[in-house]
Amino acid sequence: MRYFLRKLAMFALTLWAAVTLNFIIPRLMPGSPVQAALSRLAGTGQTVTEAMKRAVEIQLGLPHTSLWTQYGDYLIGIMHLRFGMTYSITDVSVTRAILAAAPWTIVLVGTSTVIAFVIGTLLGVYAGWRRQTKVDSAVTIGSTFFSAFPPFFLGLLLLYFLGFKYHMFPLTGGYTPGAVPHLTLSFLGDAVYHSILPAVTLVVTSLAGWVLGMRNNMINTLGEDYVLFAEANGLRDRTIALLYVARNALLPNVTGFGLALGAVIGGSVLVESIFGYPGIGSLLLLAVNNRDYPLMQAIFLLITVSMLVTIFVVDLLYGLLDPRVRGT
Repeated sequence: MRYFLRKLAMFALTLWAAVTLNFIIPRLMPGSPVQAALSRLAGTGQTVTEAMKRAVEIQLGLPHTSLWTQYGDYLIGIMHLRFGMTYSITDVSVTRAILAAAPWTIVLVGTSTVIAFVIGTLLGVYAGWRRQTKVDSAVTIGSTFFSAFPPFFLGLLLLYFLGFKYHMFPLTGGYTPGAVPHLTLSFLGDAVYHSILPAVTLVVTSLAGWVLGMRNNMINTLGEDYVLFAEANGLRDRTIALLYVARNALLPNVTGFGLALGAVIGGSVLVESIFGYPGIGSLLLLAVNNRDYPLMQAIFLLITVSMLVTIFVVDLLYGLLDPRVRGT
């Protein structure tokens, strides 16, 4: 019980620190939403006056109270799940903007994470079992080679060759312009078609971690006594590889998979921005460009809380599955 209480206290303290930093960091950034809005007006050739500046401040609903008052209002708003209005999208609340973007990121990044985990784990099992062979070298070198490409660079390559040059996939967006999102087979097929390139980018660039991690776990597990005992009893190679070695070597990868799912909400800002994908990443970039404090704070908070909750759950599961951890 002491172990779980200690983890709960650490979770609460970390959450408070994350929430506080989430309030402070956007306000340390240079510029302001008003300056961003006035710069756009000046770019259209309009003369910016003091009255216009004041009108923009009123329109954006910028706070004029002290930071302590803003911090108190911020904490109260979080407890009531009120995040205010976004400065970046006219007449749209922060909650509504996030709810509109979150499903796109969850489906894209979540599906890509699951696919990368399954393929990478299976390749790692095969490479580890066939260690020091040509198959092992091909799998490890190939996955490492593709993982060396930054996601944004691989995304640009795919976009140029498969989108621009050969017109195999759309260049931008999550669905055909003019289409209204709704749950029909035609729209879902269109959305899947638009998500193929960003999904391939995320899967390929994250594959090596799962492959190498599972391969190393397999090699370490192959030296265990129960594996040698199974081999001495004449069990088939497939039975030993799957039921004895892979089953035990899989545990660290499962932990990593849980943490990866916790990071799904964060998505991939650069990948979504490159493909113009309407997810949390693109929404975050829009908020940063417009110095949209309420939207930035809400997105950062959502990403942080999802990750902290996942780590907390993994810690609890470790305590339940391995009693030795409770003594640390």
